[in-house]
Amino acid sequence: MGYVHILRHFPSPQEGFNRTVRIYTPDAYDSWQDHRFPVLYMHDGQNVFAHPESAVFDTWCANRVAEESVQAGRMEPWIIVAVDSGPGRFQEYSPWDEPRNGVSARGEAYGRFLVEELKPYIDRTYRTRQGSQWTGAMGSSLGGLISLYLGWKFPQVFGRIGALSPTVMWSQGRLFDAWREHSQRWTRIYLDAGATESIHAGGLPLDYGRGTRDFFHHLKGLGYGDHEVSLVLEPGGEHHEKDWQRRLPGAMQWLLG
Repeated sequence: MGYVHILRHFPSPQEGFNRTVRIYTPDAYDSWQDHRFPVLYMHDGQNVFAHPESAVFDTWCANRVAEESVQAGRMEPWIIVAVDSGPGRFQEYSPWDEPRNGVSARGEAYGRFLVEELKPYIDRTYRTRQGSQWTGAMGSSLGGLISLYLGWKFPQVFGRIGALSPTVMWSQGRLFDAWREHSQRWTRIYLDAGATESIHAGGLPLDYGRGTRDFFHHLKGLGYGDHEVSLVLEPGGEHHEKDWQRRLPGAMQWLLG
């Protein structure tokens, strides 16, 4: 399943604290010495890999999914950089304040950390492939929201966006208001949710099935084509790592294949 290297005290001067970063290199990385690899950045890194030091038993198993997809010929090998959530996950994955939950946004600083600090380090240290077409961001729930924000804010950096159960209704739908036009850049955006998925976050009702469907139609209305944006609504899908793990093979195939 490749190799996962853990950096436990990676500085984030943009945010004022250190982060844990988990870097997966595929099996092919050591054997293809002259090859450069595309990179996928994932959030909630403690839940991403099948690894004894992951935080929960039901992780996304992204390393296992990636290796199996490569062996089946569905995608080429990618480096995956998984960033653990820090102190105050709601804040750091919020691009804008959410007054209904009392959340003060720190997502802009997190985005700058990825673009200004972490990505340059990864590009210096590993044999990466340059360009937004070969750089992606992926996450779930608020991690899906911050992934979409990165694709909107930094389209010159992140060309492939995976948003599983994205909280697009956060901040009273500010993402809809911000994303008002096609980026006019190479783009691939994967959206999914349970067809009737919904939760309450601190008393705030969040309808993921409807919100994700509405954001897909919003992007289509801005001119994004079928080759640029995909929507999967899974009957019975819930708001849980097991559900995101189950949908990850299809997500990776469409987004990274």
